[in-house]
This record gives sequence, structure tokens and C-alpha cells, in this order.
Amino acid sequence: MGLTNSSIGLNAVDFGLEIIKQSPTDKIIALAGNPNVGKSTVFNGLTGMKQHTGNWPGKTVTNAQGYCSTKNQSYVLVDIPGTYSLMAHSAEEEVARNFICFGNPDAVIVVCDATCLERNLNLVLQTMEISKNVIVCINLMDEARRKNIKIDVDKLSKHLGVPVIGAIARKRKSLSALMDIVDKVTNGTIHCSPLSIQYAEEIEDAISAIEPILSRKYGNLLNSRWLSLKILEQDEQLLKEINAYLGVSLFSDSELSAALENAKNILENSNLDPDKLKDKIVTSLVTFAEKISKDTVLYENQNYNSSDRNIDRILTSKTTGYPIMLALLALVFWLTITGSNYPSQLLSSCLFKVQDYLTAFFQFVNAPDWLHGILVLGVYRVLAWVVSVMLPPMAIFFPLFTLLEDAGYLPRVAYNLDKTFKRCNACGKQALTMCMVYIFLYYKNPHKGVLVYLKNRYYVIIWC
Repeated sequence: MGLTNSSIGLNAVDFGLEIIKQSPTDKIIALAGNPNVGKSTVFNGLTGMKQHTGNWPGKTVTNAQGYCSTKNQSYVLVDIPGTYSLMAHSAEEEVARNFICFGNPDAVIVVCDATCLERNLNLVLQTMEISKNVIVCINLMDEARRKNIKIDVDKLSKHLGVPVIGAIARKRKSLSALMDIVDKVTNGTIHCSPLSIQYAEEIEDAISAIEPILSRKYGNLLNSRWLSLKILEQDEQLLKEINAYLGVSLFSDSELSAALENAKNILENSNLDPDKLKDKIVTSLVTFAEKISKDTVLYENQNYNSSDRNIDRILTSKTTGYPIMLALLALVFWLTITGSNYPSQLLSSCLFKVQDYLTAFFQFVNAPDWLHGILVLGVYRVLAWVVSVMLPPMAIFFPLFTLLEDAGYLPRVAYNLDKTFKRCNACGKQALTMCMVYIFLYYKNPHKGVLVYLKNRYYVIIWC
């Protein structure tokens, strides 16, 4: 059994999604945001019960479409998966990026958390590189006030070049104000001029070498500056999807190929390979987010999050982070495996006692052996075995992980493991999947071992 690139990596994603419109004039709005910023609250508040749910094509990532109307326009809202970035290290991130890129939404609403705006601005900046019509909705303004955090919304809007609105998603008035802005953006009353991130000089020179060509040929389909960056990053999977979307092979264009060679030479002369280029791009995004946050967010209590930062230093440190993580995961394993033995035995005893009663009943009514074999020894016995073996560890494991997530520890585990998981085209968030597989296989037969190793950029799990 193995976690492969095709099952968990970027190949698991397809950007095709059928948008279900109630009217041909409906406009499409993408709803983006980091996890746990109240994006679903905004979505539910705007759409109510007018929703359609399903999966994104080719994956188990859930999508939700909803409908809402203003006095002037009807909209289809697409709730894309919560993500911290559009760099596509996971299926959720790629789904979010691909819909913004290739789904042709009329506008993108990026929901942010007012209590940690700086972190959320990273996604805002990346979204503005792709889409022009971006609206920033800063949710949880009441929580920010409670923590004595003040945000200059007008100043932030000037910095970003797009509309910004403060909101409390639970209040209908906030959502009405948000939709008023959506109306004005989609009908052209408000003109968005998104901030253009200025990267290091050598990156800007490389962009300048190919952007004019891309702008002339494909500027009406994709943002030429963003497209230039992605070509320079040499993300093969994304480039395949871009080629499919454009209906051409970018590198078959001799003019573009010549310009691209020039751009690559510029980067090589600055000792920038694709990985270092990505690092520099991320650094620039983070730096811009920090500058904007410092100029627009006022913390009356400068030490309001000092305890969180102190905890982060301990839990994500190279010295203490891994030992603590291993100890906690070992504790979860022990509680799950040891604690589930007793309820499993009890369930097994009860369920298989019922099997004896069923067998006696079939004998009493003189049922044929083949019917008894199918229904009792087949269907019921398998069901009883699955319930007695699987239910107890799941009933213990998931609540424990829920507690760790609510305490904010699982994101720190994902951070600690992200670099390692990237080597197999996965991401740190898949630590939960790895733990589930290990517990299931171990619990199924504790006398056998589970071996996990890295080979050719894949995590291979062997149950031996």
C-alpha cells in the first residue's frame, strides 16, 4: 500500500467544474480564504439554503455552489477550499488556484481574519496576481476589537488597489454591504487596480524578457505577469494545465522560446534555479504583507499574541519541535491502540453472539445452507468484523486529533513535516493520513510491522 503522486499529489486534481447557473445572466463569484477565517459562515449567510454540493472533478475535495441575489444582479457563489497559499502543494491549494485561474469568475472575494491579517495578506497578494477583480472581506472585526486591534480599512484598500470591507459574517448588515461592493465591482462602477508586487531586480528583468510576448498573445486570457512567473518557476503540472486551457503549447512558439532562453540566462547568471526562484518570490510576498500590515494595522496591546509566539518557538523549533511532536503522536497511538482493545472485544463478543442467534433462527426455519452462508456467514459476519475492528480506534483517534486541531497543534505538526513531505510531492497536512494508515494497519495485526520509507520522491508504506 503506498501514497503516490497520482493519488495524493497534483495529478489528483482537475480544474474542470460545472457551474450550475439558475439564469444565463448569473455572474460567478469565487469565495477564497485561509482555513478557519469564517469563509463558510460568509457563504452560508449569503446563500442560505440555496446551495448545491458535490466534489471537484477527479478528487474528493468538496465543492459548494450557492445562489444569492441583490437588487441588480444574481450570483453563483463558489466556495473554493480554504488554503494558505496558491503555490499548489496540496490538492486543496491546486483546486483553489485552478478555479481562480481557469474558472473565469467575475470576481474573487478573499475572506481574511482581522485578528491575524498579516498572515492572510499572503493569499490576497497571490490572488491579485491572477485576478483583477478582487474584493477583500476582513471578517471577525468584533474579535479584533476585543483584542484591541484596529485596522485602517480605507488605507488598506489604497495599498492593495482593490475594495476592502470590514465585516462580521454573523450579521446580515455586513453581508449586504459586501454584496453592494460586489455589485459595483462586477458592473464596472468600482475599477480595481491591484497592487503589483515588485520582486528582486533579476526576477523583474526575467519577467520583462517574456511578458510582452505573453501579454500580446494571451493577455486577454490570463494575467501575463503571473503567467511569466509560472513559466519561469517551471512547474510542469501547472504548465500542462495552462497549455490545456490556452489550447496551445507555449513552448512550441519560437518567439517565446527564444525570449524564455534569455530569461533563464538572466536567472542563471544570478544563481537562481527554479527552487531558489520560488523561495525569493515567497519571501517578497511575505515582506510585502508585513509592510502593508505594519502600515494599516494597529495593535494597542503589542504583546497580545506573545504567548502564541512563545509556544510557536517551542513547538516548531528544530531542537524541541520534533521530540514534542513524536511524543504527542506516540501518546495518541498508544491511547488509540490500547484504549480500543476493550471496546473492540466487547463489540466483537456481542456481535458474534448475535450471529449465533441468527444461525439458530435459520436452522429453526429450515433455511437452505446457501442462504445462511450468504446472509449470516457472509454479509453479517463481515459487517460485524468491520464494526468491531474499525469503530473503536476511529472513535478514539478522531476526537483526539480534533482536540489537537482545536488547540492549534496540528497546523504546527504540518509545518514541521512540510519540508519532508514535499520531497514526495505531498504536504505536511497529510501527516493525519499517514497516522490513520499506521494505526489501522497496526491495529489490524499488531504482530506485523509497518515500514514507511522514501524512494524516488514517493512515500512507500509496506505492511509486512
